[in-house]
Amino acid sequence: MTHVTPAGDAPALAVENLRKTYSSGVEALKGVSLTVQPGDFFALLGPNGAGKSTLIGILSSLVNPTSGDARVFGISVHADRGGVMRQIGLVPQEINFNQFETPFEICVNVAGFYGIPRAIAKGRAEKYLNELRLWDKAFQATRMMSGGMKRRLMIARAMMNEPRLLILDEPTAGVDIEIRRSMWHFITGINRAGTTVILTTHYLEEAEQLCRNIAIIDHGEIIEDTSMRKLLGTLDVQTLVLDVTGLDGSVPALAGVKLTRIDGQTLEAEMPGSHNLNSLFAALTEHGITVTSMRNKTNRLEELFVRLVERGNGQGGKGRVAA
Repeated sequence: MTHVTPAGDAPALAVENLRKTYSSGVEALKGVSLTVQPGDFFALLGPNGAGKSTLIGILSSLVNPTSGDARVFGISVHADRGGVMRQIGLVPQEINFNQFETPFEICVNVAGFYGIPRAIAKGRAEKYLNELRLWDKAFQATRMMSGGMKRRLMIARAMMNEPRLLILDEPTAGVDIEIRRSMWHFITGINRAGTTVILTTHYLEEAEQLCRNIAIIDHGEIIEDTSMRKLLGTLDVQTLVLDVTGLDGSVPALAGVKLTRIDGQTLEAEMPGSHNLNSLFAALTEHGITVTSMRNKTNRLEELFVRLVERGNGQGGKGRVAA
C-alpha cells in the first residue's frame, strides 16, 4: 500500500459523515461529521452509549465504519490505516498491557510496532517515564504499581511514536487529585508544544478548564460543536455559593437576584448569567454583608451538558443550544 504524506495544512482530524451499524442492528454513529484543528485541546463528551467509543475505535482502526471516512492530518482511515496510526497516540479506558512486564519493556516493545529502532526507543522510554514520574519504577513488574501509576504508564506508552494527535479516553478515571494534576501538567505541556489532544472524560470540570473547543455526541449524533467559551456563554442562569460575614438578620431582597440562606455564614445566589458580580457584592455590602469567598454551586459545563442531553432526548437527539 502506498502511504500518504501528511498534509501540512490539513485538519488534525476531519470526520466525514461517519456511520456505524453493528450486526445487532444498533446504529452507533448516524452520519457524524467533525473537525479538529492542529494544536487544539478538544473535548469529545457524551453519555454512556452515545457513540464516543465507536468513533475512537474507528480512528484507531479497531472498528470498521459502515460508511463515511475520517482523515488524520489528511490521511484517510479507510485508505491508509497504517499511515493514520503513525500519527495517533491512544490512551484507552481499560488498562491493557502485560502486567508482568516492566514499564521500560512495555514502552520499548510498543515502539517496535512502529518500526522505531531500539536505541531510539530506549531513549524515548527513559524520557517519557521520567516526565511522567515513573522512572524509579521502570524496571519493576507493572502489577506492583498503583492504579495511578498504571494510568501514567498508558500515557508514556502512547507517546512512544511521538504522535501528532493524542486521544485520551477517560485518562484520569479512578486516580487521586495529585496524580491527576501531574498527568494534566504533562499533557498541557505537550499540547503547548504542538500536539493536538482529544479528551473524553466524565470529570466535566477537567474539560472546562483544559479544552478550547468541544463537541457533544448523543445517540450517535453530534448535538453541539462549538468553542468552550461560546458554549459556556449560553448558560442563562448561574447559581453561586457565597461565604459571608455579617449575616445577622434576614436575607436582603436584591433586584434580579434570588438569595437563599444556607446557614449563618453561607448564602446561595441565583441570578442571570449576565448579572454583574460587582453590583451584587456592592449591594450586599450596603446591607452589612461581606463576601469572603465564592464558588459555583455546580460545574457550568456539567449543567449545560445535562440540559443538552435532556433536550436531545426530548427531540429525537436533535436538540441544540444556540451558540
